[in-house]
Amino acid sequence: MQRTSARIRQDFIDFFVSRHGHAFVPSAPVIPHNDPTLMFTNAGMNQFKDVFLGTGTRPYVRAANTQKCIRAGGKHNDLDDVGKDTYHHTFFEMLGNWSFGDYFKKEAIAWAWELLTREWNLDKSRLHATVFEGDAAEGLDPDDEAAELWRTVTDIDPTHIHRGRKKDNFWEMGDTGPCGPCSEIHIDLTPDRSGGTLVNAGDARVIEIWNLVFIQFNRSSDGRLTPLPAKHVDTGMGFERVTALLQGKRSNYDTDIFAPLFGVIQRTTNAAAYRGTLPTPGQAQHDRHVLIDIAYRVIADHLRCLTFALTDGALPGNEGRGYVLRRILRRAFRYGWQYLGMHEPFLHRLVPAVVDLMDEAFPELRSQTRHVAEVIRDEEESFGRTLERGIALFEDAAQYAVRHHHGRIKGEDAFRLHDTYGFPIDLTQIMAEEKNLSVDVAEYERLMEQARERARAATSGSQDILPAMAFPAWTATDDSAKYSHLQMKSTISGWVQDGRFSDHGPVPHGGRLGLLCRQSCFYAEQGGQVGDRGEIIGPNGSFVVEDTQRRGDAVVHVGVVTRGSISVGETVSLKLSDLRRPTVMNHTSTHLLNWALREVLGDHVQQKGSLVDADKTRFDFSHTAAVTDEQLRRVEGLVNDRIRDNLAVYARDVPQKDALKICGLRAVFGEKYPDVVRVVSIGPTIEELLADPANRKWWQFSIEFCGGTHLARTSEAGSFCLVEESAVARGIRRVVGVTGDAAAEARRAAIELSRRLDESAKLDGPALLAAMDAISETLAHAALPVIEKSRLRDRAAELQDRVRVAQKQQARQDTAGVLDRAARLLDGALRIGSTAIITGDMGTASVEQLRPAIDSLRARASSAAVLLAAENEGKVVLLAAMTADVVARGVKAGDLIREIAPIVGGRGGGKPDIAQGGGPDLARAPEALQAATKWLRDRLT
Repeated sequence: MQRTSARIRQDFIDFFVSRHGHAFVPSAPVIPHNDPTLMFTNAGMNQFKDVFLGTGTRPYVRAANTQKCIRAGGKHNDLDDVGKDTYHHTFFEMLGNWSFGDYFKKEAIAWAWELLTREWNLDKSRLHATVFEGDAAEGLDPDDEAAELWRTVTDIDPTHIHRGRKKDNFWEMGDTGPCGPCSEIHIDLTPDRSGGTLVNAGDARVIEIWNLVFIQFNRSSDGRLTPLPAKHVDTGMGFERVTALLQGKRSNYDTDIFAPLFGVIQRTTNAAAYRGTLPTPGQAQHDRHVLIDIAYRVIADHLRCLTFALTDGALPGNEGRGYVLRRILRRAFRYGWQYLGMHEPFLHRLVPAVVDLMDEAFPELRSQTRHVAEVIRDEEESFGRTLERGIALFEDAAQYAVRHHHGRIKGEDAFRLHDTYGFPIDLTQIMAEEKNLSVDVAEYERLMEQARERARAATSGSQDILPAMAFPAWTATDDSAKYSHLQMKSTISGWVQDGRFSDHGPVPHGGRLGLLCRQSCFYAEQGGQVGDRGEIIGPNGSFVVEDTQRRGDAVVHVGVVTRGSISVGETVSLKLSDLRRPTVMNHTSTHLLNWALREVLGDHVQQKGSLVDADKTRFDFSHTAAVTDEQLRRVEGLVNDRIRDNLAVYARDVPQKDALKICGLRAVFGEKYPDVVRVVSIGPTIEELLADPANRKWWQFSIEFCGGTHLARTSEAGSFCLVEESAVARGIRRVVGVTGDAAAEARRAAIELSRRLDESAKLDGPALLAAMDAISETLAHAALPVIEKSRLRDRAAELQDRVRVAQKQQARQDTAGVLDRAARLLDGALRIGSTAIITGDMGTASVEQLRPAIDSLRARASSAAVLLAAENEGKVVLLAAMTADVVARGVKAGDLIREIAPIVGGRGGGKPDIAQGGGPDLARAPEALQAATKWLRDRLT
């Protein structure tokens, strides 16, 4: 009986857990929340990195699991190959077993052979093993120990033991750190078992199935290798690949891992069934059957990747990890649109099928099914709105490429597809490849960089003074005092204006410029915190600093000379403005807010942007739904609890590799951090964190990479109040908070507004209308506690309903009055034969009120020529109308309006039977009415 994939997974775990004393360790999330250097978890060893580095421990020395992995984007990227062959995936499982200073090569080799050949009965004659051949340049000996163990503890054919180069058989975690030789197990799939020479040759007929890594060295920063005191084993075997082998399939996609998904895709799309065809040499890639099968493989693989990534807290976006996921989703959606005929969102409907297949091994999927489907559906709807037009543009670009551009899509077209229609460049490249075309990527990248430069320029008010320019190395500013001093002495080292730098002479008087000093206590804008303001005072003048920016290692004080003169080389006094203090209060509160949002909403919350200034903290974060009032209340409460706890705030520079080991540390994903980073901890000391970095209690505190300025203790923030919650983009929310006096003022404003609402409820008529106009203005613009806004808006809405009812009643009364005045005009109308000439002033009325009066007059008079004037919002309104018989006599309403509207300083026009005009000159309205009467009488006599 053929083994199912579920049984194969369990066989592996049971073999190591039950038979060989390993602890089963659940898979880590595919989103490495605590490692900003890693886009996705891409190997089973990621969660044990601290153990290999010697900075962490576990309560076990042997472990086994199946780790969910994603390889898309970054160093490990299989995205471009998915769908084109039988074995590439963006999402896959890695079966692994580990030893932390316990067993080593002998057991690892013996147990691997035992599982493959005795438990799973793979043909021994098809298996080959590789060992490290050594590297003289590195001073590394051949791994004769592993080669001898293969000969003695297994019954592998000795001729199937191969020596491999460092590239294939020596594993390193990075430029420094743990490393060691590895031994790979390959299987020969050639019909006659003749593939020995193809081992490590990149031939799909002989493939690696298991890698045994023996971590026994440490590489220091000078490149030298020294033996580790404790040796480790780290193995990894691709689950999808070994399942294909054990199920007798040539393709991973033919296994029961994918076949059920293909069935659901076929039933959902009504497309032709999956046939398993592949692009082959000599076969055009745009063959329809091949493209349909590629679509099946891409959609199934990408949907698995998206389901796991979104379950573990990621969201599609425009940067970093989020953009990779958006590319993956749009790639799958495009294949469905073009090759499976799905011109509507459909991927989200497939999510439950992925969950049904995988939730036994990964139960976390079940609780997030709805969330995942909603996120995917929203993304599909967004891309679907532009996809059809984007495809049309691509077709035009492709035709142009064939006729005029040597089969190459112009970079300009690729950029437009990205910028206007949301086509990632790799999607355009795939579509081009399907037509045997290429893309001018260099030109595309040039246009992208221009767009980035424009965006950067748009966000910096100092860009005109400080374009993307570099300063001489000697202008580097020592700004370490920014953390400790509000004023200091320094020396002017140069100035810059209009992109031109000078290191001599007086600073120009008049116009904004940048001033450089050898030392500075000013904070240059970075990490979301705005640049400081203040004053630089010299012996002969002063300079007001309006902004502080960083260019390389130079701190540039942007402002104007306001008195006397400032010269290079002068000793000056630098003084910060009073805005620094509230900015610092808001920054420390931002860290508490970041922590509190994760506590209330979940670990999926990731910082997506921030702005900290003297007025507020604005914080953008990943979350798919509006934050409820109750959740906001809890977030605000947690921040204020931490403020009342009077926690100390600690900051220290720490080697990045040490900082990354701290459990609970947060960093902005995608940011490039230096080798030495500044860690800000609210509560625990930095020494406590480094002494016990793996302690999970650190999750209870705010610990972040941050170069900003902070309070000494949280109580100095006074109090914290959230004043806004809104959507920024799909899957990104924004909250705004204030601290200290601003928080107190927001709460006072809410109390005062509540009082005004109580008073307004006692009013009616014009007084109520005026009161509600003022209250609406306050609700729209005042900083109010966000958790109070809903209640206040509901109360205001009730009173607005009263206003609307009153306004409708008044409008009905006003209309009735207009109709009454119109009736009186008819009674006194001038008559030319049977036709009534009706002109008159209707007082204050709108066009909407005049129209019923016009209709009433034409109906009652049977034959009439009408011109009514009224005042509306300080202007003259003119409305003319003719009955059909009058129009037949050549007297037209539009002609009348064009004749008399200029009298009141305006113009107008319209149809023969009705026309409208007006002007600003109220005083001349009577004259216009007299002219209208004469004009009508002359034409009807």
